[in-house]
Amino acid sequence: MTDARLRRGRGSLAVSFFVQGVTFALLVTRIPAIQDQYGISDGLLPAFLAAVPILAGVASVATEKVVAQVGPAVVLRWAQPFVLLALLAVGVGSELWQAAIALGLFGLAVGALDASMNMLGVSLQRAYGRSIMLGFHASYSLGGIAGASLAWVGAHWHLSLFVSYLPVVAVLLPVAFVGSRWYVAGGESEPADVGDAKGSGVVFKVLLPLCLVMTFAYIGDSTVSNWSAKYLQDVLGSSEELATVPYNAYMVTTLLGRAVGDFGVRRLGAVVVVRAGAVLAGLGFAAVAAAPGAWAGIAGFTVLGFGLSVIVPQTFAAAGRLFPGASDAAVARLNVFNYVGFLVGSPLVGALGDAWSYRGAMLVPMVLVLVTVVYATSFGSREARYGGGHERPRTVDVG
Repeated sequence: MTDARLRRGRGSLAVSFFVQGVTFALLVTRIPAIQDQYGISDGLLPAFLAAVPILAGVASVATEKVVAQVGPAVVLRWAQPFVLLALLAVGVGSELWQAAIALGLFGLAVGALDASMNMLGVSLQRAYGRSIMLGFHASYSLGGIAGASLAWVGAHWHLSLFVSYLPVVAVLLPVAFVGSRWYVAGGESEPADVGDAKGSGVVFKVLLPLCLVMTFAYIGDSTVSNWSAKYLQDVLGSSEELATVPYNAYMVTTLLGRAVGDFGVRRLGAVVVVRAGAVLAGLGFAAVAAAPGAWAGIAGFTVLGFGLSVIVPQTFAAAGRLFPGASDAAVARLNVFNYVGFLVGSPLVGALGDAWSYRGAMLVPMVLVLVTVVYATSFGSREARYGGGHERPRTVDVG
């Protein structure tokens, strides 16, 4: 495969991550508006939020089978437009059943999209021979900033969800279609080890520590995504406009962390970077729980972004390193625990908030994220500085 084709593949995949960041941010930062538009009660809201990751997990498992037949690029090419159309559908209705259908379709499409995007990212990292996964996720964070900013505009001008979503979908839909022309896998997977050659080549006991890390990271991330706006409004007394800021601040620091993260992995190794991120995330949750006012809460969510930014990309990269001959299957299965984290985190924080207090609820993801420090050794030795175990004696820098 030529260097030029790899560069185009890397660029087009970065665009895909960006588009998904915009899309997801537009959904999660307008949860209060979605709740109002459909008349979803506080008690019913966690059920609606839980349905999305459940269906996404199902789709991620199914994607493993589909990718084996057609490849991840084909799945991603069609999943991304479907996600955008599902977002638009969320803004159209007014009845509970309409919300259920739209969010259900969104969840199914997101599962296929997330799995196939990260499969391509791990494959390209193998071809590059150095850590680039954090760069892809930095594009996602940049999209999240753009999406959260657009959500703030919608809230500020009291725009309906449909009016907020329509122009964004109209712009991003053709971008996604055009960009998909250059998706490429990074080359053939390496042969699986003899000990891993059973079934798909993925030994779950070996993958389990990474699954737990992924779960804990997404419990933390889902807490920010699903509850930061509500926490600022209901607990810290902010306005609806200000309530969109924590997720934006979180995404800014996530972007900064990921922008330099690949360099950190190359210099220090994945273990050091992941441990440092887990400690920072724990400090962020503690600051949010103790915040006396809205701006202090925003500061806590900002620190959280720095901490959590490095964990998820490096978890996908570590799965590719552990199972070089079955990286697509490993990524698809690991991606399910992304949704397990969302499934557990969102209702858990809501239930604890209702039964106890939302301040106290923030301490639970804090403890879970700190457990990642123990499991960080699963990310490889300090010498494995590319984050994917794809180091080669001689590599060509292709961009």
